[in-house]
Amino acid sequence: MVDGFGRAAALALLEEWTASDSLRKHGMAVSICTEAYGRREAERFGLSGAEAEAFAEPYACAGLLHDMDYERYPSLEEHPFIGVGHLRELGWPEPVLHAILAHADYSGTARESHLDKALFACDELAGFLTACALVKPTKSIHDVEVAGVKKKMKDKAFARAVKREDIIGGAELLGIPLEEHLGNCLKAMQEWAGELGLDGVVIQQAD
Repeated sequence: MVDGFGRAAALALLEEWTASDSLRKHGMAVSICTEAYGRREAERFGLSGAEAEAFAEPYACAGLLHDMDYERYPSLEEHPFIGVGHLRELGWPEPVLHAILAHADYSGTARESHLDKALFACDELAGFLTACALVKPTKSIHDVEVAGVKKKMKDKAFARAVKREDIIGGAELLGIPLEEHLGNCLKAMQEWAGELGLDGVVIQQAD
């Protein structure tokens, strides 16, 4: 990416615009999952090393920035348009801005690039996987399994704000089975469990 518009800059903007720890963690989780798809796509193109890193970085940044304005401007008229407007003024690359707009159904922005599709596919799922982890006694994402996630998706009372149709539609957009999509994002979040606050707690055993 262009100098000055990488992960560190995206994280700084997320933290500047968002005070809520849970919203910050959501941005990080979506970033981790979306970047994982960027790395898979880089591999598909035969890229490695620095080239693969550079290819995946916009994926990471789009994830970090997709909800940066949500806390201040949560209405459908404002989010994500105000955030994207600010990013455009700062000079952020257009593919990142397009993906952020495209993650919102009501924006009228079509999901065209692989980045657009990956961000949309990971947004609701990252939140759902977090919820699946937090209801575990250990609060650890390491204890979450794909089969359990699929079962929770059928429970309409669980994490009812999460749009199951977006998770299913996201997998279809990426052209992969739902189970594979769940597994890809779960693995990515497990690898960064500590940063996401999902490494778990020690359960004290009674004597």
